[in-house]
Amino acid sequence: MGSNFPNQAEHQASNEGILGPESRVLIIGAGPTGLGAAWRLRELGHENFTVLESLPYAGGLAHSFQDDIGFTWDIGGHVMFSHYEYYDRIFDEVMGDDFVLNDRESWVRVSDRWVPYPFQNNIRYLPETDAADCLVGLIRAQAADAPSSKDAANFGEFIDRVFGEGIARIFMRPYNFKVWAHPPEMMNKHWIGERVAVIDVERAVRNVVEKRDDFGWGPNNRFKFPLKGGTGEFYRRIAERLTDRIELSTAVVRIDAARKVAIVRTPDGTTQERPYDAIISAMPLDVLCTEIVSDAPSDVREAAGGLLHSAGHMVGVGLKRPCPSTKSWMYFPGDDCPFYRVTYLSNYSPHMTPNQTGANDTHYSLLCEISASGHKPVDASEVVQDTIAGLENAGLLEPGERDDIVSTWHHAVEYSYPTPSVDRDERLSVAIPWLESHQIYSRGRFGMWKYEVANTDHTLMQGVEVVDRLLQGQPEHTIGIVYRVTEDGRKAAGHDRPTVAGSGEKRLQREAAAAGSVLPAVHPSADVPESELGATLGPPAEARRHPG
Repeated sequence: MGSNFPNQAEHQASNEGILGPESRVLIIGAGPTGLGAAWRLRELGHENFTVLESLPYAGGLAHSFQDDIGFTWDIGGHVMFSHYEYYDRIFDEVMGDDFVLNDRESWVRVSDRWVPYPFQNNIRYLPETDAADCLVGLIRAQAADAPSSKDAANFGEFIDRVFGEGIARIFMRPYNFKVWAHPPEMMNKHWIGERVAVIDVERAVRNVVEKRDDFGWGPNNRFKFPLKGGTGEFYRRIAERLTDRIELSTAVVRIDAARKVAIVRTPDGTTQERPYDAIISAMPLDVLCTEIVSDAPSDVREAAGGLLHSAGHMVGVGLKRPCPSTKSWMYFPGDDCPFYRVTYLSNYSPHMTPNQTGANDTHYSLLCEISASGHKPVDASEVVQDTIAGLENAGLLEPGERDDIVSTWHHAVEYSYPTPSVDRDERLSVAIPWLESHQIYSRGRFGMWKYEVANTDHTLMQGVEVVDRLLQGQPEHTIGIVYRVTEDGRKAAGHDRPTVAGSGEKRLQREAAAAGSVLPAVHPSADVPESELGATLGPPAEARRHPG
């Protein structure tokens, strides 16, 4: 098998796989992507594969931990919802009935008060001056002679031109900086959709004037969660079916792409050579290209090395008292607390706390997420105490409730979010094709570096789809990349809006239609991870202004 394999468009047309039935496949990482790839390989009867995981457990960023007190903690506020039938089938097979179905209840904390999500549809909850600023800014931004968001050079300009000065100042800019730990001017606007999406001005105005609540809808307004074991239980059960092919505490330290040999460090500290015909890698793309692939050329190293990301601190606070709220998760744009999001994790399942009665009547837990980068440094030694103080400032801990804290948990990750920087796609178009010309397929949250398709269902399906491509010549849909040959003869990757970009289960829409009712449509360009965008987008401006 040579290194000059056909590009994706070519072998899609031929419907022939790149790999033969005996090809050796190495999978780097036992997170959702690696597990999805391994599951699919086994399903197709291809057993010549090994999953190498540097950590002593499977699941990656979707792993869950239990502390000494008995609280279960996730690495971030994961919720499990999917628009993939394949993903749902795996969930049903491994989880059976061992899950709960939760209704989302999310809020935004602004100006010392709770505003229901989505923020811009409920600004009537703001102080009158702030609400007026939001409406005036929104109307001005959507005026016919206002600068078009189509021409915005980056995410910062997009925010200003779509939402206006008020919403940008009060919520969108501070919240998104707290999430991404990078100024929005450093980020592209394409990760939220290629068409221009705006919020509904009429709806926002009517909600204020008529004092009307407008919440409870969105792409994940109902979500599954494992009954026991947290999010990680799903991936633990997948890994359990693949134990004979997973090597834990085994790190890939070098790849010789020309020789097709990976050097791995085993649990006893020795190194081994592992020959391969193809690698599916979920390790961070910048690390893969700059530290692991020894013969990557300088332009590939430079391109991947310039990708941006944020680190993350997850702080759990467990309390011995009944849960005081029915909220699911909350957003915090303010500077009086270090976290951007807090989840009542105990509300996801009664088995997330030491309580054994099947109800949250003795303990509850709060999971707080804090981002970090060179633009937003965090003192790891102080982050737990800063978080507790922030919970008090935000009104989540009542006076004297510190005495009820029986557990704190802190988990830091160097790679939390892949930042969709202004030059991200240009950098990917250099690194990804070169790797694939050497049968190295980088996929997953940090393998593909496309946050817009980096939820756990997306990343698992990236593993599934790349296997279908390698063995059956099927096209990949989730990654949103079309391979082509450029004028100078080099393979390059063009980045299209993925056909399944964003997150959202359309089941509720279908159920509403069957019942003769209508839910607000989730527009494709608005179908994004709402926890990071922080505001639901509506129909495109051109569609609303020029109906039909």
